[in-house]
Amino acid sequence: MSIIVNLDVMMAKRKISSSELAEKIGITMANLSILKNNKGKAIRFTTLDSICRALECQPGDILEFKEDE
Repeated sequence: MSIIVNLDVMMAKRKISSSELAEKIGITMANLSILKNNKGKAIRFTTLDSICRALECQPGDILEFKEDE
């Protein structure tokens, strides 16, 4: 099973840059990049909450489950 992070898609829809989002939610550009590139192993609920508030979206808009083939 895989969890896919569609953060870059949501950012494009909201027309917000990585640096602007990182500043709004209080994380480093490096950590935001890890999330955007599906390299992260975990995400704190507080971070997910901040992202959803900044992008005015739901967690399901950012996270997607795909079953491995």
